[in-house]
Amino acid sequence: MSSKITASNQDSSSNQGTVRTPQNENKLAGSIVLFVIMMALFLGSVYSLSFLTLDNPWPMAVCLVLFALAFWIPQAVLGRSDSAGEH
Repeated sequence: MSSKITASNQDSSSNQGTVRTPQNENKLAGSIVLFVIMMALFLGSVYSLSFLTLDNPWPMAVCLVLFALAFWIPQAVLGRSDSAGEH
């Protein structure tokens, strides 16, 4: 079995035919920035639970919204959910 990586697709916007492989698809700095933002959303959702009481349900609503954003943005918006047929 070969461990050679083949190109998943070619970038049609450039004239030089740059091959996009999983190794060069995302830059490290961009990935770190996105990780920090999504982790801040997640930790903000956990922190909002410290204000939760039986009289005030809004911290739970904030928790659910922040957690949903922290989960949904990387999965659907930033992810490769539309690339199922590439490989």
